[in-house]
Amino acid sequence: MPRILGVDIPANKKLEFSLRYIYGIGPTRAQSVVAASGFDADRRAGDLSEEEINQLASIITDNRYLVEGDLRRDTIANIKRLSAIRSYRGLRHMRGLPVRGQRTSTNARTRKGARKTIGAVRKK
Repeated sequence: MPRILGVDIPANKKLEFSLRYIYGIGPTRAQSVVAASGFDADRRAGDLSEEEINQLASIITDNRYLVEGDLRRDTIANIKRLSAIRSYRGLRHMRGLPVRGQRTSTNARTRKGARKTIGAVRKK
């Protein structure tokens, strides 16, 4: 498995799809990186030499894409900033509720967690 920016990318997949395993690189950015590198789009990631892997890594860093650790730190810092200024979105993050205006009367089980039944429990 080739390693790019500290991430093992799958060797058996095409280059465009294996680059998506890097946090912060999606479909569009993966296509642009492959196009900028000049490699064949049908090439597998396992067929790359060490120099070609370094070339891909330099393309990603030269374009100043935020990926992996930097992007994760940036996202966490943004959420902490919202919480610190006590904004509505920050409060929703702190309470573990949906942040982007979704309903919570029903649904929202992903953010709220499993149902907690409240009520009397009969003795047997």
